[in-house]
Amino acid sequence: MPHILAIESSCDETAAAVCRDGIILSNIIASQKIHEEYGGVVPELASRAHLQAIVPVVDSALKKANVSLDQIDAFAFTQAPGLIGALLVGTEFAKSLSLACNKPLIAVHHMQAHVLANCIQSPDKKNQIPAFPFLCLTVSGGHTQIVLCEDYLKMEVIGQTLDDAAGEAFDKSAKILGLPYPGGPLIDKYARNGNAERYQFPEPKIDGLNFSFSGLKTAILYFVRDEKIKNENFVEENMTDICASIQSRIVSILLNKLKKAAHKTGIKNICIAGGVSANKGLRNAFEKMGIDEGWKTFIPAFEYCTDNAAMIAITGYYKYEAGIFADLSVVPSARAVF
Repeated sequence: MPHILAIESSCDETAAAVCRDGIILSNIIASQKIHEEYGGVVPELASRAHLQAIVPVVDSALKKANVSLDQIDAFAFTQAPGLIGALLVGTEFAKSLSLACNKPLIAVHHMQAHVLANCIQSPDKKNQIPAFPFLCLTVSGGHTQIVLCEDYLKMEVIGQTLDDAAGEAFDKSAKILGLPYPGGPLIDKYARNGNAERYQFPEPKIDGLNFSFSGLKTAILYFVRDEKIKNENFVEENMTDICASIQSRIVSILLNKLKKAAHKTGIKNICIAGGVSANKGLRNAFEKMGIDEGWKTFIPAFEYCTDNAAMIAITGYYKYEAGIFADLSVVPSARAVF
């Protein structure tokens, strides 16, 4: 029963987790609030915050799991993609632990880990996890992909964004509306009380299974600009309906492509993952489409949707079982694909 200690530091969350035989024993996350005043993540500040947080976060993860460092069988870490300075902190810390403890090192791709968050089993093993093959729509601030999963470590990206990611579309739309960072969750919050059909935003016509969100962002920008010329208080007076309409269009873009992928492959086990999968509008629409389409749908627990180390730990566990290790020459990569 291997114990895996995992570290996640790809952006602005410093996280550590411990798993034993594929069961998560602890999952500690330290969020960085310093970026809020700048309206987005500042890479240099993120790196410094990781340096300050990583020791106490790892210590907390070990204590909560009631596991000592000498019981750890391997150290997993996020190697790519992400902010290079932030990745360096987690990479070098994991390499140091591996060297000091003379235990194997496991490099993990962040997006592969988001997919495998759907395979995290609860300690009582009562929750359902998807059977292979399955499709996973991974949606985050930096990535939007449809992934065909044939096994834990055999995945293929069959559709992806050609420009902006869905999470970026949410956050930049929020900025246009004057909402503070991070704006995506605020759009979700306002949308719950709004009329999603009041304003119609365009859905891009992109062939195949790929996505595009840049045109939608431009349409929202021009829409808000033109309406504020007529009424300078337009946004404040119509915030809920605007947010509901924006969210409805982003969700429809995502799910229409996912439905197309399901029809093309014939796969009925369908998952979503990534930070945007925490969006209630997306979750509700996904579950409704699953009922309409006859899918078996899967969504990770909320704590495993946003960046976390549990997903790194579960991926590390399957790589450990397969004997896939890294050596001390491994380096982080900002844009590596899997």
